[in-house]
Amino acid sequence: MTKLTKLTSALLAGVLFAFPALSSELRIGLNDDADVLDPAQSRTFVGRIVYTAMCDKLVDISQDMKIVPQLATEWNWSEGGKVLTMKIRDGVKFHDGEALDAAAVVYTIERNMTLPESRRKSELSSVEKVEASGPLEVKFTLKSPDVTLLAQLSDRAGMIVAPKAAKELGANFGSKPVCAGPFKFVERIQQDRIVLEKFADYWDKDKILVDKITYLPIPDTTVKLANLRSGDLDIAERISPSDVESVKADPNLTYADVIGPGYMAMYVNIKNGARADNPLGKDKRLRQAFSLAIDREAISQIVFEGTAMAGNQPFPPSSPWFDKDIPVPARDIEKAKKLMKEAGYEKLDIELQHANSTTQTQMMQVIQSMVAEAGFNVTLKSTEFATLLDEQTRGNYQLSRSDWSGRIDPDGNIHQFVTCKGGINDVKYCNPEVDKLLNEARTSTDDAARKQKYDAAEAILNDDMPIIYLGHQPYAYAISKKVSGFAPSPDGMMRLLGVSKK
Repeated sequence: MTKLTKLTSALLAGVLFAFPALSSELRIGLNDDADVLDPAQSRTFVGRIVYTAMCDKLVDISQDMKIVPQLATEWNWSEGGKVLTMKIRDGVKFHDGEALDAAAVVYTIERNMTLPESRRKSELSSVEKVEASGPLEVKFTLKSPDVTLLAQLSDRAGMIVAPKAAKELGANFGSKPVCAGPFKFVERIQQDRIVLEKFADYWDKDKILVDKITYLPIPDTTVKLANLRSGDLDIAERISPSDVESVKADPNLTYADVIGPGYMAMYVNIKNGARADNPLGKDKRLRQAFSLAIDREAISQIVFEGTAMAGNQPFPPSSPWFDKDIPVPARDIEKAKKLMKEAGYEKLDIELQHANSTTQTQMMQVIQSMVAEAGFNVTLKSTEFATLLDEQTRGNYQLSRSDWSGRIDPDGNIHQFVTCKGGINDVKYCNPEVDKLLNEARTSTDDAARKQKYDAAEAILNDDMPIIYLGHQPYAYAISKKVSGFAPSPDGMMRLLGVSKK
């Protein structure tokens, strides 16, 4: 080999050695756009999907729906259940380089409890005070025993945010969130994309196998699947049930699904502003009639290809918390008409708002046709999901359709929606007896005693019907064969540690 050849080879080797490896990007198609990216303020399901990659929590949920360590490595309850002490993981950093310690945990919990815009207040209402009992130890002192607290800390109430950034940005923290998860925030363009990148100082960084994640809101499931097949997406969440067989037959795709603990429902504006002044919001007989005009089993077959489960409670019929004394009702048009007549109506006009996704639109069209036979003239109003939730919060609706992803503790599926001061009580339903039962259920460690409370509350809610439950759908995913290591989680979140892309 000549000297020139040797020199050229050495230079090339040096260039190749110095050139960084090609970065890998995971592109995920979401059904909706997220709302504000502040764990204290947000409420969307897809927002929680983004947080799973961006904001670690004190505790997490395992594949078998158990509470497991994350930022807290261990915890214990005092005798009597009024004090929860947690050990905080050492060596954790926020995305801005600041250390995560007990003081940061205390700051976040207090922010969740006091920020005027916070939706976490009812989730943490049992907490009297939280304090740092050591540099890496936090003590929660409760007003009364609350067995649901750990479950609350496995979600947004337990996502720890960087105090420095949160203090600087205040209620605008969601414009540039800073957490302590495996991926850090880069940019967001509303209705277009949310971009995260690998956080090099993450405490469990060896499990991060991609450099970048881009979340793309694509409500039209046909478009989403087409993008997946063209290579513009790597994972599509909540694909349409009508596409399942097509995905299974595609040699370039993998299909995966899991039934979650959540529900599909319609929310009736009972007392949330001027638009509550309508017959449906004022008379429970009309709400009962509307419910009886719906064939829930038919919806499962027509819209979900048999993959959904009919339901009429915040817990699926397969759950131990389901009240068997209130079975899923069969469709009864004659009884629905009778109830309408008792309320003084043969025909009633209703505006029903829903998200503009393919499956929801189809479902609402089926319900529109069903209830018409009982005398309900439903006008459908399709809107982007974050906008829909904002309209619900402000009371600018009569009847609104949205999903709840569910929680491992039954309290998370009911308390904040129907108690008088519940953080997501958009219907503004308020019944002191329901509050009493659900608050008492929080304090008991006896599941049998708790179930009696939930059953009693469900009997009242099934009569008053501020929320009309429809059923329980699966979380279905289509995944490129280039992606490895992804498994659907029962809570519907997308956990991306260990996920790689060729």
